[in-house]
Amino acid sequence: MHELVQALSSLRRRFIAPSRFLPVFGAAFCFVLVVVSSAHAVQPDEIMSDPAQESRARDLSRGLRCMVCQNQSIDDSSAPLARDLRLLVRERIAAGDSDQQVRDFLVDRYGDFVLLKPPFETSTLALWLLTPILLVGGGLVLWGYSRRRSKALKAAQDTPPRLSEEEEVRLAKLVATERPAGETSKG
Repeated sequence: MHELVQALSSLRRRFIAPSRFLPVFGAAFCFVLVVVSSAHAVQPDEIMSDPAQESRARDLSRGLRCMVCQNQSIDDSSAPLARDLRLLVRERIAAGDSDQQVRDFLVDRYGDFVLLKPPFETSTLALWLLTPILLVGGGLVLWGYSRRRSKALKAAQDTPPRLSEEEEVRLAKLVATERPAGETSKG
């Protein structure tokens, strides 16, 4: 028996003690995933020969939403539509458009949704306010639920549970049968 305990203890030290480092390894793994996933999806055949124009194209691409992925810029997305948008941006830059003209062209074609940071206007009010409204509303619902639940628990603790009529009759019979013969009920 003692040998079994020693063997289990040895296994525990060997496999469970290193688990202190598991959060560190997990964080490092997540960091690597973030770094790898943020690698640009721009293909070599898309890159412009002029480094200044390519830099402008990259800056613009980082601010444009992929219509397929929706939470990625077209610079980070590998979707075919994102590639088409990257090529369109580069085509407009090569044609001599300014950054604002390229943005305006895309907004005219796809709407404010194509921008990762849409302007704060009446038409985009829902995009800006929906998330805070949902968060505040959800927080209020959770607060109300927890408040009602704590009141119900407190009320349940303050009042002893009531017996049903059947349980009271059964309890009375049990108490009567367990009482010694010479004892009388008080009350």
